[in-house]
Amino acid sequence: MKKGFVAIMLLVAGLLSLPVRADVLVLVHGYLASAHTWDDSGVTALLQQHDWQRAGVYVSGPAGVQLIPAPGLNASHKFYAVDLPSEAPVLVQVYQLEQILGAISQVHKDEPVILIGHSAGGVVARAALVLGSHKNVKALITIASPHLGTSRAEQALDATDIPFPISLVTDFFGGGAYHTAMRSRSLYVDLVRPQPGTLLYWLNAQVHPDIKYISIVRGPAQAGWGDYIVPAYSQDMNNVPALQGRSSLVTVPVSHELEPIDGSVILDVLSRLG
Repeated sequence: MKKGFVAIMLLVAGLLSLPVRADVLVLVHGYLASAHTWDDSGVTALLQQHDWQRAGVYVSGPAGVQLIPAPGLNASHKFYAVDLPSEAPVLVQVYQLEQILGAISQVHKDEPVILIGHSAGGVVARAALVLGSHKNVKALITIASPHLGTSRAEQALDATDIPFPISLVTDFFGGGAYHTAMRSRSLYVDLVRPQPGTLLYWLNAQVHPDIKYISIVRGPAQAGWGDYIVPAYSQDMNNVPALQGRSSLVTVPVSHELEPIDGSVILDVLSRLG
């Protein structure tokens, strides 16, 4: 009896001494946003109220990946925000996100990663998973992301497709919004609705990692409905040919921008991911 009791105690002690596998969230912002957008929207405040601690912000630039650390770096549940060039083409952002994911995997070798992308950031995150080898990623959550493109990108391309010499006049009088759109044309090309030769047509046919996928969709889930930027069917990863039937679906009746309710929705999804 005594030997059995000792054996059980040794087993319990061994289990208690095992390293704790805690989740790491990586927050990927969308177009014309930044790492601070998650703070401004109130999402990170809700995460912190529920024991998710800020680990830092990853910035990728000409000098490589740089971490601006925060006190929660060694917390059991932590989140990073990344800062990407949001006007750049998808594959440029993917390259920088892959560098960041590589750095995170070095710091948190045995901890599963959950990617959360808003708007175009969801497409960037999904492309990074398809193009890279990120075995520690266990889930992708996207919020209002144009997985099947958006006509808004096509409209922006049309609006900025102005021939010379008229373009000289628009360059002079166009204002900040026009110049932002001109800088973003390569990104708009990546976010048009899929057809042969487009990025999304190629991406949506590729083999995707065997992980969990969650689509947070704005507005009613009926086809064609959604927010003013991305229709609902495009936000639902189940409509991606390579992911049919593999994504959980959450519908939130709010606009395209991040809002505090997204923090609550994310927390609910995380609780069900386990």
